[in-house]
Amino acid sequence: MMTKKVLAILTALLLAASVFAQAPEKMSYQAVIRNSSNVLVTGTQIGMEINIRKGTPDGTVVYTETQTPVTNANGLVSIEIGGEAGFSDIDLGNDNYYIETKTAVEAPLTTYTIEGTSRLLSVPYALYAKTAGTTSSTGSHYIGELYGGGVVFWVDHTGQHGLIVSMIDISISQVWSNISSGSAVTTSDWDGAGNTTAITAQSGHTTSAAKICEDYTNADYGTGTFSDWYLPGIAELNHVWNNFYEVQKALTNDGNASTTLLNSYYWSSTELTCSLVWYYTFPNGSVTSISKGGALSVRAVRAF
Repeated sequence: MMTKKVLAILTALLLAASVFAQAPEKMSYQAVIRNSSNVLVTGTQIGMEINIRKGTPDGTVVYTETQTPVTNANGLVSIEIGGEAGFSDIDLGNDNYYIETKTAVEAPLTTYTIEGTSRLLSVPYALYAKTAGTTSSTGSHYIGELYGGGVVFWVDHTGQHGLIVSMIDISISQVWSNISSGSAVTTSDWDGAGNTTAITAQSGHTTSAAKICEDYTNADYGTGTFSDWYLPGIAELNHVWNNFYEVQKALTNDGNASTTLLNSYYWSSTELTCSLVWYYTFPNGSVTSISKGGALSVRAVRAF
């Protein structure tokens, strides 16, 4: 039996669900792969075994599959989980579940030397669709609601899942990253969680707007404390702007030590080029690019 040994930092985030015609429900998963010397494994085919465990990180395996994806130039691998039989039978809303990944970086790609386990902190709404008839009785969330450590600024069609913006600015003067040159690593407009992973996993990274969001744990404003915050993508910030009135009203009247969105510039996690990043201006709703060396405000978001 192989001794469990973590030989590298394996940062993984559950991102979003996608449903394909004539295909089972799936969810996307990203991880940054490093070898035993803590060096990024780039442009390389790797082997992965993915297990979903129920109850605890060492609980019963209720689903398993293997894949052989290729890492990109920044060591990031993106896969979709759920292509094998039995995945759609898992009742993700009925217990705690954990994704366990085992990774092999050398041929024959079946000797797994890197392991990591991540809890599914939120269940993608597409995976709830099959039980939508029962979720309505639990009460829907709404834009402007004080919930989950912040203010809800977007909800899906079920009213059970959405996005939350933090009650305060995490910073009002933060550089985007200490790494200001090289290849762009965050191309997604909407996937701020994946962008945050890619930014903080770069070789030589020490500080960034993404990092302070990733490290943030909110004060308890009466709706719980959470530590799964991230730097929003530009499209996620656009949702905040689209619901600016509701968010500002909630922040103004919540009775806590929160702060409203400033008439200021806020970093997104979305790069335009290797040296330019998109930012959002509140309250006029404009989107502009700026050098990574600029010092702008930061507001964190999280999903539920």
